[in-house]
Amino acid sequence: MRALVCQAYGAIEDLKIQDIPTPQPKAGEVLVRVGAAGVSFAAMLGVQGKHQNKPPLPYVPGNELAGHIVALGDGVDNVKVGQRITTGVSQGAYAEYAVAVAANAVPIPETMPYAEATNFPTLYPTAYGALNWKASLQPDEVLLVHGAGGGSGLTAIEVGKAMGATVIASAGGADKLKAAREAGADHLIDYRTEDLRTKVLELTAGRGADVIYDPVGGAAFDASLRCIAPEGRLIPMGFASGTVPQIPANILLVKNATVIGFYYGYYNGWGGKGSPTPKETAALARRRTMVAEAQAELMRWFTEGKLKATIAATLDLADWVKGFKLIEERTVVGKAVLVP
Repeated sequence: MRALVCQAYGAIEDLKIQDIPTPQPKAGEVLVRVGAAGVSFAAMLGVQGKHQNKPPLPYVPGNELAGHIVALGDGVDNVKVGQRITTGVSQGAYAEYAVAVAANAVPIPETMPYAEATNFPTLYPTAYGALNWKASLQPDEVLLVHGAGGGSGLTAIEVGKAMGATVIASAGGADKLKAAREAGADHLIDYRTEDLRTKVLELTAGRGADVIYDPVGGAAFDASLRCIAPEGRLIPMGFASGTVPQIPANILLVKNATVIGFYYGYYNGWGGKGSPTPKETAALARRRTMVAEAQAELMRWFTEGKLKATIAATLDLADWVKGFKLIEERTVVGKAVLVP
């Protein structure tokens, strides 16, 4: 099969298109004919050797895919051959075929294109889990979303609006702010030309944002601490700026603020070390039930038109460098996908 292969950790440009054997599903797994695979910041970090999960080399990168099932491993009874699904994987999405854990497979409507479906393995449930499970975002609270023109930010805007929040979107440039507005943002801030803290306080009558969703880090995180509301919740979702922030605890103390860590992969069992204990297996089953319930609600929101699943570019697998440059240079508006 055709696949994009990482032989050594390093530059995205060093990846190679190769013909490699098609993987076979083990017990509890499915084999998927990949229709589209998401280009993500996490996949880029993986290739560079900067992600917390480092699969043995060589490996096929890619963590988000959509396609149809072509084979079942032993014991799989929750999905069937021919079914259209989307799912997250720890590796392997940038290929014509990929294996995935059957328990993590999410059936998708016939009306959902594969490209749009790649928003659902990670981006939408990450936003849902962070804002619902962790931050307990309430209707009429103010949600501030950084990086609002990228895939992570746009999905957070849509999930926040579906939960009834007032959304302030922060992004750089007219195109990204236009996308944020189309996703449902109530207020827009161009951080390149406006002072973020001043504008947020102005929009909230001096109170600040109740919940802040930050996939950027760096200066955006620092500004967030200065415009968060009392008892506010700040969620660092990534570090697209390249700077991992340090947290001055005195600000948390004075504002009664909470910084919340959230890694969605934990809920799907990604990156586990060694064989799980019976207790860990039971806990993972409970988390996967939470994920299934969240995905069911997200699919309802999609069919109701509340989630747009914005696609920025659909590229052939051979154009992987172009796709990752959109991520690296922070010019992507929505999500880019690769088609094997």
